[in-house]
Amino acid sequence: MKRQFLKAGFAGLLISGFLSHAAWSQSDPTGKRRITDTYAITNATIFASPGQPGTKATLLFREGVIIGMGPNLSLPKEAQLIAGDSLFIYPGFIDGASSAGITKPKDPERPKDFVSSNPPDEIAGITPWRSATDQFSITGNQVDDWRKAGFTISQVLPDGGMIPGKAAIMILGNSGSVNVIQENTALAANFSGARGMYPATAAGVIAKFRDVYQNTTLALDHSRLFASTAGVKRPEMTPTHTAMAAVVQGQIPVIFKAETELEARRAIALQKEFGFKLVLAGLDNYENVIDLIKSSGTAVLIKLQVPDDKAIKNQKSDSVTTATKAQYARVKEAYDKALKQASLLEKAGVPFGFSTLDAKPGDAMKALRTMIKNGLTEKTALAALTTNPATILGIGKTAGTIEKGKMANFVISTDSIFKEEAQIKHVVVDGYIFDYEVKKKSANGNGKTENGPAAITGQWDYTSQTPAGSSGGELIIAKNGVEYTGTITYTDPSGNGKVTAPIKNVSVSGKTLTFQFDVSAGGMSLTVDITGEITGNAMDGTMSVGQFGSFPLTAKLNSPSLSL
Repeated sequence: MKRQFLKAGFAGLLISGFLSHAAWSQSDPTGKRRITDTYAITNATIFASPGQPGTKATLLFREGVIIGMGPNLSLPKEAQLIAGDSLFIYPGFIDGASSAGITKPKDPERPKDFVSSNPPDEIAGITPWRSATDQFSITGNQVDDWRKAGFTISQVLPDGGMIPGKAAIMILGNSGSVNVIQENTALAANFSGARGMYPATAAGVIAKFRDVYQNTTLALDHSRLFASTAGVKRPEMTPTHTAMAAVVQGQIPVIFKAETELEARRAIALQKEFGFKLVLAGLDNYENVIDLIKSSGTAVLIKLQVPDDKAIKNQKSDSVTTATKAQYARVKEAYDKALKQASLLEKAGVPFGFSTLDAKPGDAMKALRTMIKNGLTEKTALAALTTNPATILGIGKTAGTIEKGKMANFVISTDSIFKEEAQIKHVVVDGYIFDYEVKKKSANGNGKTENGPAAITGQWDYTSQTPAGSSGGELIIAKNGVEYTGTITYTDPSGNGKVTAPIKNVSVSGKTLTFQFDVSAGGMSLTVDITGEITGNAMDGTMSVGQFGSFPLTAKLNSPSLSL
């Protein structure tokens, strides 16, 4: 049914906008082949590592490896020259924990003698022998979305239950290459229980993790005794024990997905109990455990997103009671504190990287800029994208900075990367060049970008790109007081023509419009996110469908100004 939904008009082949500039037209925008193995980007502003100032230099790379960098570099005759005079180059971003490109494995069938209080490990979501490489697809739409956001390397986690399997470090490059950098780099774990069976609760997950860890330790001790002593009964190593051995023996860490303060405390408590290496991933509420994280030496991957401000925007200033005003103040205080959490990690001296788990590619730079506005320094922000995750993943010798001998992974932008007007124009991964569309900014008479709110109310006709061609419908947005409401028509996934759904969470910030709507398909409910940049009566944007990625969308405002 998911595939039918995608073919019905909500997913399309994500085609990046490719530039026609002569200097870049020699590269292959799809990353499927190289015209030449040797490139030189000349006279660009290069930020080789966090904290270093940008310097004008030429960057030379061949077959995915940096050959040299400097202002007076001697270039081989076979090098394809690319003018970089107006470009800014940064090390390729590294994602410490990701689900990009990961597909869901098939659920195993329950045995006839199934007992919910003591299910087999695989059915209970305990599959440490699984590898993320078996679930990863480089051609997935999410891979291109995150690459477009500047990410060149991702440690991907397998999908599954409380112990879904082993993570792998992948390079997000050419679809025809072997993209595995390293397999079995960590054991993925989380506090999600199994439905309708043990362990169903967080407490059950903790108890089961203890059981699996302790039994693995006993099985390894038994195996060592059997190998060295005559007369000992042969040990029986289950697939779970064999796969968990690398954790018990300290060879790889456990990446615990711990979003809340309580989950972080639980994961650190387990680490202290057993002594395994620990990485906390997906943190978005950690202010009160920073001291604990620091004292335990736990590696940290915080979520690359910030809380939305809808609750703040929806606060009404007229005719509210004193109690309501006090509640508003508490909500605003909690929101402001959440935005400052990353800066508190920096002040505490806790190095951290980013995880894209549950985050949206299109919001990545906006989230970073928000963190910077709330106290995070640009140096630490860049380190969290590059050198810190490289250290956490153990790939600092080959990635994280722009140096001779390291992988040719770069983010190339139109301005300093953390400026509001900066756009990512090219991403180089493993020496392959991917070109992305740069949107033109509307300007006033002084040549500055206009920041006034866009006119969004009225009747729109929209079109999205699908594998079968173009499809679309009607979008109606009306203003009711200070809030926006409306409807959208779309192609019914079941093939029954057009259907209409209400839109929700409508927001306009400057020229950017965002909203959501829900789609039902075969008993499954999916939320579709729309983001668009408005210029006059036209909108150019994307349609994002959960794990399936983002797809091009355009719209035209035909009948403006609807109000209720």
